[in-house]
Amino acid sequence: MKEIGGYFGLDQFIDRPYYKNMIELNTGRNALLYLVKSRKIKKIYIPYYLCDSVVDVLKKHKYDFEYYHIDNEFNPVFEKALEEDEYLYIVNYYGQITNERVLYLKQKHGRVILDNTHSFFQKSTEKIDTIYSCRKFFGVPDGAYLSTDCLLYKELEIDLSKDRMSHILGRYEGLASDYYCDFQENDDLFNIESLKYMSKLTKNILGAIDYQRVIETRDENYFYLESKLKEINRLNLLRSEGAFAYPLYVENGVEIRKRLAGKKIYIPTLWPNVIRDNLEDSIEYNYAANILPLPCDQRYGIKEMEYLVKQLKMLLN
Repeated sequence: MKEIGGYFGLDQFIDRPYYKNMIELNTGRNALLYLVKSRKIKKIYIPYYLCDSVVDVLKKHKYDFEYYHIDNEFNPVFEKALEEDEYLYIVNYYGQITNERVLYLKQKHGRVILDNTHSFFQKSTEKIDTIYSCRKFFGVPDGAYLSTDCLLYKELEIDLSKDRMSHILGRYEGLASDYYCDFQENDDLFNIESLKYMSKLTKNILGAIDYQRVIETRDENYFYLESKLKEINRLNLLRSEGAFAYPLYVENGVEIRKRLAGKKIYIPTLWPNVIRDNLEDSIEYNYAANILPLPCDQRYGIKEMEYLVKQLKMLLN
């Protein structure tokens, strides 16, 4: 019997998540772990251009992996024939890998996993295992969706998120810079977090988001940035619905990031480990150092995009 009476907790919001009938897990890296366990994968091929969280989870659980390169359009450079228990891990960088391209790679290689961390609104393709991360797109402390037809027949705990909300609530009522340490501490917790189902708190928040407004705002902001920056962008980009960010490839991305931070414009490096672990003349190093993932999400409007473009052009001229 649950408790009756007393003070109020968080209300149950409208239950309208964007994805239904997917497996709801606590993190993207654990969604991969779920797949490796359920499909009994012995070896996985991963790109050099990738967050070290994937490598960490594979090392932690003693799974074999090998790296491969990408080309300048973010496609895998991979010609090996996969063994029966091997999979190719494909990252949909900035939503640049279309479902048609994914199907081609599936036909070519047979066993693939698609990481849609950068493309939350790109619907999954039947028979292709697909991972989505929620906190890359929304104000939630954790959460991931997994589209697969291979179930892990093991009882999992439901995660708890109540102690991971300080940076989100703090930024809502204050400044991001005041809670950045909380954000980093929360991020570090995922290195030790075990495979669990999505928390009730995160699930509740995700059910109440106006997803159509999110898509429309992201699209409008992206199109504005594209219209002002396309001529100086060294990338030829495909448009993706509800874009993660506008990736601007410039020659001196590291210095531009530092100078923008001085103006309280924070552009992340995706990913610092790639710069640390790859040769300077590699495409992976150059993309990690020089692609600026400009924010175009639902927190902002055209006014902020105008300011961002103005500051950028002042630094680039």
